Amino acid sequence: MLERRWSDYWKKMRGTTRGSPPRVSNEEVFLSWLGALVGVGLLAWLIDSFFAEADRVLLLGSFGASAVLLFGAVRSPLAQPRNLVGGHMLSALVGVLCWQLLAALPWLAAALAVATAIALMHLTRTLHPPGGATALIAVTGSAEIHRLGFWYVLLPATVGPLVMLLVALLFNNLARSRRYPEIWF
Repeated sequence: MLERRWSDYWKKMRGTTRGSPPRVSNEEVFLSWLGALVGVGLLAWLIDSFFAEADRVLLLGSFGASAVLLFGAVRSPLAQPRNLVGGHMLSALVGVLCWQLLAALPWLAAALAVATAIALMHLTRTLHPPGGATALIAVTGSAEIHRLGFWYVLLPATVGPLVMLLVALLFNNLARSRRYPEIWF
């Protein structure tokens, strides 16, 4: 019986025979590219315009992953406004708390921040995979990020997604083939 369980376990790792998903149209590729260019570009421009050059750390890497969802997977439940904004905010809060409580054990703070962010995003129905990166950045980020403390939750982790949301709302609804959002809450 134990042998069968192990056999079933290893079989799961084979995957399926369905193959890769079909390639999207050239129009969809262009719209995804242009949306990400405008969304991330606007956010980067705002940061460069209103903050010192050293504050480029406010342009979190996790926003790039959010752009993939917002402009490349528009209909995904993970790309919807509740998930985008709530996922980043909640994850940032968790990350800052973990850093402040466990800075002496950064490996534990990092693991606990991501794991707890995932659990809380599940519980609040705000699952947004880039939120895991936002929590991790709060722990592993530079001294500048750590100095922000709970301000990190507001700027960049709330304002950034709100800017991206505004661009996604305006941009994704220009094309006939797109509709955003699918759901607000």
